[in-house]
Amino acid sequence: MHDVAIVGIGMHEFGRHDGVTGMDQGVIAVRRALADAGAQWEDLEFAFGGSKDAGSPDTMVSRLGLTGLQFINVHNGCATGGSALISSYNAIRSGTFEIGIALGFDKHERGAFRVRTRGDNLEWYGESGMALTTQFFGMKINRYMHDYGITQNTLARVSTKAFRNGALNPMAWRRKPFSEEEVLESTMLSYPLTQYMFCSPGEGGVALVLVRADRAKEFTDNPVYLKSCVVKSRRFGSFEVFSPHLSNEFSEGPTVDASKAAFEMAGIGPDEIDLAQLQDTESGAEVMHMAENGFCEHGEQEAMIQNGETEIDGKFPVNTDGGCLANGEPIGASGLRQVYENVLQLRGDAGERQVPNDPQTAYTHVYGAPGISGVTILSKSKSFVITELFPLA
Repeated sequence: MHDVAIVGIGMHEFGRHDGVTGMDQGVIAVRRALADAGAQWEDLEFAFGGSKDAGSPDTMVSRLGLTGLQFINVHNGCATGGSALISSYNAIRSGTFEIGIALGFDKHERGAFRVRTRGDNLEWYGESGMALTTQFFGMKINRYMHDYGITQNTLARVSTKAFRNGALNPMAWRRKPFSEEEVLESTMLSYPLTQYMFCSPGEGGVALVLVRADRAKEFTDNPVYLKSCVVKSRRFGSFEVFSPHLSNEFSEGPTVDASKAAFEMAGIGPDEIDLAQLQDTESGAEVMHMAENGFCEHGEQEAMIQNGETEIDGKFPVNTDGGCLANGEPIGASGLRQVYENVLQLRGDAGERQVPNDPQTAYTHVYGAPGISGVTILSKSKSFVITELFPLA
């Protein structure tokens, strides 16, 4: 098996862009990633690309070059980008290819994440009252708050952190900070979640150039190494989007399985991660995913968030680019956005939102319906050199 490095990253700004197609945004992201790597489209041996609503990614070859490379389209819900990445990772790790690209883009209309129950054998889901996706997330976090003592103010703090970080990110969509009062007083959508606690369907594109690690220095002086990349699906008994019932037989969700597998593959533990980008479809998701990914025990998030530990200058920075809350969620690109941010952080190129003290490792987690989770662990070096970013006094 071969080590894998990321040598080029490219992104088209997230948000809403009238007159710019989703495919346009994907092509721009690819060209920016190639320029960042100092590579040409002709150098690539393969591509894996994903999009839900903006066309077939493989058709972009007519604009980038008809070189005959292997191009495979990927669709896996909100984990589409992560699935394109794991496919690329395995293609190089196995020795089949030496250089390729993972890409994703989308362009969603307003309200694009509504569930269409008719004609998709989902009538039962509509009848259950959860076809409005916000209701599922509201129900799930409401039970979690009851079980583990999480307050609504903590949910608001997750949102205010996201918008503060987004204000420092030139690629983010939502770049206006909000106070906790403004978040709590915004329109109640599905209790306890208000309008400013949810992400929105959006637009954008991201591309990553990957190479076999022993070739990384041909392209950049600052490669970032992909130490693990895992995607897992749900088990019976976990409560996920489109779950038909709440089972009496409890099972951990796919995030727990993906996280454990990723740490085992990388050969490190949660306490050796310096920063993380975690799926925050809504603010409660970030809270739950902190524990599900192994970074704390259930219920400990209350004190961690209230004490500022997940801020950029905190003990464990989470969603340093603003997450889905500030960036919105173009499904094809969202998981790759997280990796883009982590590469910037490990390079030391994140500007005003740079995590201090030279972070060495970074973690991403993406979650998608109907219960898919993808995790990556990145490192500045081929072999881990663990340092304590915020040593205790």
